[in-house]
Amino acid sequence: MKLLDMEKVMPLIKLAIDEDLGDGDVTSELLLENKTKAKAYIVSREEIVVCGMEIIREILKLYSEKLKLKVLVDDGEHACVGKRVGIIEGPLVPMLSAERVVLNFLQRLSGIATTTQKYVRAVEGTKSKIYDTRKTTPGWRLLEKYAVRCGGGHNHRLGLYDGILIKDNHLAELGRNFYQKLSRIIAKAKKVKDVKFVAVEVDHVDDQLNYVLKIPGIDIVLLDNMGQWQLKHAVDMRNAVRRGKNRPLLEASGNITLSNVSAIANCGIDRIAVGAITHSARAVDIGLDRE
Repeated sequence: MKLLDMEKVMPLIKLAIDEDLGDGDVTSELLLENKTKAKAYIVSREEIVVCGMEIIREILKLYSEKLKLKVLVDDGEHACVGKRVGIIEGPLVPMLSAERVVLNFLQRLSGIATTTQKYVRAVEGTKSKIYDTRKTTPGWRLLEKYAVRCGGGHNHRLGLYDGILIKDNHLAELGRNFYQKLSRIIAKAKKVKDVKFVAVEVDHVDDQLNYVLKIPGIDIVLLDNMGQWQLKHAVDMRNAVRRGKNRPLLEASGNITLSNVSAIANCGIDRIAVGAITHSARAVDIGLDRE
């Protein structure tokens, strides 16, 4: 699994601390002695996939270099109800000051990892893989896509810069007889540096897919908001028109839920893009309990 680039997420971490701490934790400073030492356990209150432990370590350092974290459950691993996933030791005042920011990151990211794994498990035994989308919290994309990886999912393009996706609104600009124009565009797209893939979205199997499949250089065909019979038809059409290693992967997207993802996977689709694993994941229940 690709690890998180901590340097790139530090500005977000610092922003979160600044908006919460401001000029200081007036409550803790009023009630507690600065020299007081303490130990606290990070505890899962439900079944989760853990994500964010190394982020917590960096957060604690920004409150006090004396705050130390011992990780008991690594990112990507399971934790049952009541499981201690980490231990924080050090001065009590900065520990309590850091509590909310620590839990905000950990609960949100573990929620995404936990939700992602539910989808991954739902398609086990099929050829389909679960992918995320760009439907992420502004500023949190790197973190949320890392959480998807911790849950066993895969990352789609990070942004508009590292993958070419020609969507329906792009095709509309090319007009009804788009085949020749699109062929020339795909040829140019394959020459763009640092691009992971070239994908084309189709809304209709019979009206568009047959033409798109005949264009060389397309890595992925995105099948948007299609029912199961359309997806099966698309798989059969792709297999009939294109054979071997150079045939494009088929990706389903739109209105995919835990209740229908297994049926979609059984249509023979290669990839399933699920916006819900990031934009609708519920923050899980994790607490900080003092010894």
